[in-house]
Amino acid sequence: MKKITLCGDNCSECPRYLANDDEKLAEVAELWYRIGWRDNIVSNQDIICNGCSSHKECTYHLVECLKDNGIEKCNQCLKFPCNKIDDMLKRSLEYKNRCKAVCSKEEYRILKKAFFNKEENLNKK
Repeated sequence: MKKITLCGDNCSECPRYLANDDEKLAEVAELWYRIGWRDNIVSNQDIICNGCSSHKECTYHLVECLKDNGIEKCNQCLKFPCNKIDDMLKRSLEYKNRCKAVCSKEEYRILKKAFFNKEENLNKK
């Protein structure tokens, strides 16, 4: 079963979410640094992910927006798609291009399944 985040990421395919031992966490930390999602290689404790929740800070400010609009998912909003979604999709395309440039084919395949089907995932009811 897919676990889709507010921004359309697929946790069930995400190497960070799926990392279940120190070696895998360290590999993810190095990959996130190489891609540019972190400024340095962070500790395993800092890279571990248990999924998004309402108490986490959202890079795209979607958590706050959902609270402000009293909804559970972006596609329930009358303003969907909004500027926040458009900006997020633009940033995602930049990340996609960066991943193509710095990742192996296998790394890119994994990241594509996890992060680069946002629009399709967001439009599902």
